[in-house]
Amino acid sequence: MSEPDRSQSVNADEAPQSARVAADAHIDQLLKGAIGTGDESAYSFAWLAIQCARIPGAATGLILLRPPAGQTPVLSATWPQHNLDLPELSSVAHRAYSERRTVVGLGRTGPASSPAQSVGLLVGVPLGEGGDPIASTAVALTITGGTTLISPENVTERMRWGAGWLEALSQARQSKELSANVTQAASCLDLVAVVAQQTGLHATAMAIVNNLATQFDCDRVSLGLVKRNGGVRVRAISHSATFKSEARLVDSIASVMEEAIEQSAPVTFPALPETNRVIAMAHRTLAEMAKAPTSSAASVILVDGRGRSVGVVTLERHRAPPIDSKWLQRAEAMAALIGPVVGLHLRNDKLLAGRAIYGLSEAVAKLAGPRRPALRLAVLAVAALAAALLFAQGEHRVTAKSVLEGEVQRAVVAPFDGFVQSAPVRAGDTVKAGTVLAALDDRELVLERQRWRAERDKLVQKQREVHAKHDRTNLVILDSQIRQAEAQLNLAEEKFVRSRLVAPFDGIVTSGDFSQKLGSPVEKGKLLFEVAPLDSYRLIVHVDERDVRYVVVGHRGTVALAGVPWTPLPLVVTKITPVTFAEEGRNSFQIEARLVERTAGLRPGMEGIAKIETGQRSIVWIWTRATLEWVRLAAWKYLP
Repeated sequence: MSEPDRSQSVNADEAPQSARVAADAHIDQLLKGAIGTGDESAYSFAWLAIQCARIPGAATGLILLRPPAGQTPVLSATWPQHNLDLPELSSVAHRAYSERRTVVGLGRTGPASSPAQSVGLLVGVPLGEGGDPIASTAVALTITGGTTLISPENVTERMRWGAGWLEALSQARQSKELSANVTQAASCLDLVAVVAQQTGLHATAMAIVNNLATQFDCDRVSLGLVKRNGGVRVRAISHSATFKSEARLVDSIASVMEEAIEQSAPVTFPALPETNRVIAMAHRTLAEMAKAPTSSAASVILVDGRGRSVGVVTLERHRAPPIDSKWLQRAEAMAALIGPVVGLHLRNDKLLAGRAIYGLSEAVAKLAGPRRPALRLAVLAVAALAAALLFAQGEHRVTAKSVLEGEVQRAVVAPFDGFVQSAPVRAGDTVKAGTVLAALDDRELVLERQRWRAERDKLVQKQREVHAKHDRTNLVILDSQIRQAEAQLNLAEEKFVRSRLVAPFDGIVTSGDFSQKLGSPVEKGKLLFEVAPLDSYRLIVHVDERDVRYVVVGHRGTVALAGVPWTPLPLVVTKITPVTFAEEGRNSFQIEARLVERTAGLRPGMEGIAKIETGQRSIVWIWTRATLEWVRLAAWKYLP
């Protein structure tokens, strides 16, 4: 080929290539613009146009997108024009989506309404990662000369290469939903901040209705409080300092609120899918009073922290757009936040403390007055009873928590670093002396023992050979090496024996459980089990530091253990430890006691309540001692 002919051929090839690049750039611009505006239909069409333009012989195409809520895909776009009727192509796309695989078949390539139809190859491809596709697309390929210009496998590969743009659409959906949730949360926090600044019930109610009217762009927001008889009293209307002159409107709003309270559910007019089963007659009447064709109203219930309905918020909008499901969901979220605040202000508004003081002063005045002699006699009787109790004597007992422990506890520790091979015993099991508690992995020990035995045998054989040669120098060296090998062998034998951890005596395992940790590593010296005998116990009593001064060695008492609460056991104090221990925010002393009698069923670790008898005291002193000591300590702390 001559040089001019080659130049003309190159120019001829570059012309379609430049036109294709320009078309792709235009479609890319459409794709970016569609994702920026949130128009999923335009976005899908632009994506489908890019894919079909790069598939040779593509006649028509369509794309099905899975909606945000649901699993059945819906038609999003068709190519080369919008809204084409492609039933066979749509059937292939649905089949590819449901079967999660590429579907190939023969069918018509054009719309169903087209008079001239041609038969082509229909290729359906599911798009998305894993077994849950996000979309499905189908392309009709023209058959030329009994075959297509591109194979179905190449169509599938090209479609899946472009699936990332559809995943970006799914992420754009999630970003939009997240942005809406953040906006809703910010609005709720703004409302809580405004309400928290108010000090009274009326001011709080006015702040709530005014803020809600602004946030929800409502014409009127009302707040009512539930009365004892079940009715509702309107306490605040947005942007209205007083509303007594509008009696008819206030009665209508109260009826609307009572309608929501009686049904214990939010009510809207017009009805939404969430509220289509509730009665909204009062809401219809209130909306019709506005005399606007697009009027709508909704009521949500305020619930306090105890789950009781304390009020209702009614929101009205007299213009488009009407109330929708997202709007109602946002209103319910805000009602859930402000309900406990309204309930708290409602309780504080009743002035219970003031009424209690007034009732106490009235009772004192009646007692000092000339009337009600029976009341005075009752007071004198109570005083006489208090005097009698003041001089009555009773047994003072120090009550404290107690724990039953074994008199001797033996620790079973790991003799060397290793791994747990078996652990047939765990905490709570009763064992005999010599019972295997756990076994460590001994495979390395067996190998080490065999290695040193072989080393010793080899040295012994070598010693015999040297002895036959009468080489005294090497004989001395080999003798020391043999002793070293035997020492290592004895060590390996000893470690092999100690790999079996056994119980030192008859008793109960108080701690340690490796039945669920087989194969886990243990370090040398790590505590694996604790064993305590079954025939000797001691009782540890945790006495508060305020009561320890009344206890001395030799005092008697009783203890009721949780395991045998029906059998109190006598005890004798044997030792008072002069060291404090922090427990539950208080200092306590550990006092050791001995059980005078034993009963069946005792186990180390049982807890109970011990009462130590410290002598006779006044009953009033016993009852009031703790309070008087606290008052005395507080006075010492704060008085100069």
